[in-house]
Amino acid sequence: RAVSLPLPVMRRRSSLTAEKDSDPELKQRPGRAAAHPLPDWSADAGCSLLRLGLLGKIKRMMMVLLFVYVSIPFIIKLFPSIQAKLVFLNFVRMPYFIDLKRPLDQGLNHTQNLYLEPEAGQKIGVWHTVPAQMWRDAQGKDGDWYRSAFSSAHPVILYLHGNAGTRGGDHRVQLYKVLSSLGYHVVTFDYRGWGDSDGSPSERGMTSDALFVYDWLRQRMEKTLPLYIWGHSLGTGVATNLVRRLSERGSPPDALILESPFTNIREEAKSHPFSMVYRFLPGFDWFFLDSITANNIRFTNDENVDHISCPVLILHAEDDGVVPFHLGKKLYSLASRSSSLSGHKVQFVAFPAALAFRHKFIYRSPELPNILR
Repeated sequence: RAVSLPLPVMRRRSSLTAEKDSDPELKQRPGRAAAHPLPDWSADAGCSLLRLGLLGKIKRMMMVLLFVYVSIPFIIKLFPSIQAKLVFLNFVRMPYFIDLKRPLDQGLNHTQNLYLEPEAGQKIGVWHTVPAQMWRDAQGKDGDWYRSAFSSAHPVILYLHGNAGTRGGDHRVQLYKVLSSLGYHVVTFDYRGWGDSDGSPSERGMTSDALFVYDWLRQRMEKTLPLYIWGHSLGTGVATNLVRRLSERGSPPDALILESPFTNIREEAKSHPFSMVYRFLPGFDWFFLDSITANNIRFTNDENVDHISCPVLILHAEDDGVVPFHLGKKLYSLASRSSSLSGHKVQFVAFPAALAFRHKFIYRSPELPNILR
């Protein structure tokens, strides 16, 4: 039932309302409800849910990483060919998009690209850089001129590169330039499975290719001219394999130069930065090192030095992060006690860490020309 207020009461309320609206102090003074607002429980609940969701995502991510970490050793053990690919890294072609048929593009304007066949139907890509003194004569010349250049009175270095990349890798090209400036012919090539060479990589195939190129050089050189073999990193394993064969057949090279060498592939794999996260895992040798051996990959420099009969020079940077310095030092210690190297000069040259030559930049040393002489 509607209740009607007396007219005077209605007028009184209207006047109070108008007075409150017109008075600034009354208008701004908070009421009891405004002075004690209710807490916003929904905002806190939303933040809690957000935190729980983020923690859940982190937890799931950690579980995935743990699963991957545990799975990798078993995958490598089940498929040892993966480990072979990680040793050779021949599928990593650096720098990308270069034409190996055109060494001129890499600043080698006195270099010929050619292809040899160590086996029928198996070609490998080769670069021959003549000494810098012959630069002008080399311009515009064909393969016949380059072959005849071996009869010049300049020694030859056969360079065996390490894993990954190609004969056109930047640090390799810079070394060719340094050696060329010192008066050497430099011959280098990509092993089978690397660069634009045919086939698949293996220790036996790499050594066989190196032996073929060495014999090819000897057939074209003056017999009185020296021929040196230079191996870098994984290429030191190929180099000692090659020189061991040459020494056993009675025709060793004039000297062997090992840049950043290791003792054997098992010790190198155990010391490599990539193995750091698994190095202390129980069964590391069984999972990883035995998988390398299962692929017939050994590269036993420490055994080979007992069968080498020529002067040996070892170059190693103290800050080498790929092949630790102590492995090169250990190899030198073994070589200096080798009976087959008795009577031959065995020298070790260390490059201080302050020079920052690391694994690939010993060519920058201003002392290198004197060391080689």
